[in-house]
Parts: sequence; structure tokens; C-alpha cells
Amino acid sequence: MERTFVLIKPEGVMRGLIGETVSRIERKGLNIASIKLIQMSKAQAENLYSMHRTKEFFHKLLSHITSAPVVVMVVEGPNAIAAARKLVGAANPQEATPGTIRADFALNTTQNVVHTADSQENAEREIKIFFDTREVLSYNKPTETRYLFSPTSP
Repeated sequence: MERTFVLIKPEGVMRGLIGETVSRIERKGLNIASIKLIQMSKAQAENLYSMHRTKEFFHKLLSHITSAPVVVMVVEGPNAIAAARKLVGAANPQEATPGTIRADFALNTTQNVVHTADSQENAEREIKIFFDTREVLSYNKPTETRYLFSPTSP
């Protein structure tokens, strides 16, 4: 099983898109291995977006991501990184495939509702910023309702 990092940005939280985002992830066949609603610190934001440190939009990005609560998640499943990125869509909502989270909900390139890791290396790095290893769980979902309830249960 592969793990990836997914973040619902402040506008996604403030617009009530937590449930929709989690639902789309689960319908894609991925498991939520850990999830938290947090107020991201400046240090966490700088660490998360360290690859953009020299770009002109870096401080605007930090200001935005720390402006309100966010939801951070560890998502697990076969090819989780590629699956999550396909589900999320292109960073620019005008270029995102219809039906993706960003095509459906993003306001612009900065306020694009979600962030997801783009590689195994970044997924591992980003997960470590927000989660202790003891907070991340692995489990299998039953695929048929006969596993959920016994015929003899009340």
C-alpha cells in the first residue's frame, strides 16, 4: 500500500468542502489512514512549501495557508499518489479536468481547495510535518455488506 499526503486548504474548510473531499477520496477506493483539523503554524507552512521558498508567491502562499483551519490527511491505497493527484486535478482550475475537485470547486491557482503530494519522497516528507507515526493507521475495508452485519445480529 502506498501513502500520500492530502490537505484541504482554508477555503475548502471555510466553504464546507471537507465532507465532499473525503467522500471523493473514499469513493476512489482510498483509505483515510489519519485525519486532523488544525491551524497550520508558519513553521509547518514554510516546511510544507519549502520548494517554493525563492518564488515571488511564497509569502502570499504562507499567508493564505495559515489564515484559517486546514484538514491534513494521510491517504492510503494502491497507487495512492497518482490516484489522489488525478482526483484533485491540475493546480490551475481552468486547466483541471471536469469532475476533479479543483475543476468543480477551486477559485483560482492559490485558492484551489486541496494540496496533494506529487511524489513518494514529498509524500513521506509532508506526512512527517503533520503526523507522528503512531497516528497513522492501516486497515482493510470490507467490500460486501455481508461482512458488516451477521445475519444473526439484532
